[in-house]
Amino acid sequence: MKMRVSWPKLLLLVAMSVFGLWASSMVVTIYYMMKQSLPACPLQRGPGIVLNCDMVLGSSYSQIFGVPLELFAVAYFAINLLLVYLIVFGSDGLFRISLNILFGWRFVGIVIVPYLVFVELFLIKAICVYCTMMHIAIVADFIIISYLLFYKKAVT
Repeated sequence: MKMRVSWPKLLLLVAMSVFGLWASSMVVTIYYMMKQSLPACPLQRGPGIVLNCDMVLGSSYSQIFGVPLELFAVAYFAINLLLVYLIVFGSDGLFRISLNILFGWRFVGIVIVPYLVFVELFLIKAICVYCTMMHIAIVADFIIISYLLFYKKAVT
């Protein structure tokens, strides 16, 4: 099977999706399935904005139609990885379609992040470390695909 993307570019395309998938999977597994507080996420209380994953994940903003946003995040990052696979190893037709879909898909992610950050900072007044990791992964994903599409050739 011929790769049409160099190893460094492939690592760039995959790295943040794997990071985001890990962070979102941690939240789904530990917080929602095991019903435990997340490691490395303090449960601060007090005036101003605090670090407290339980406040963020337990808020009414953390779900859409009863489905935790982190399940959507798991799907988002998994679809990212599937599209990268199709870009690297798919047929020529799948390559072009997948590349355009990946850009659009990551654009959807980048549009949602400011709203989620606004909700954390101004409505809940708490920051979830894992949510922040996912936000960083989404922004970095978008920057990477934009760079590869518009400044460098994605194809080697």
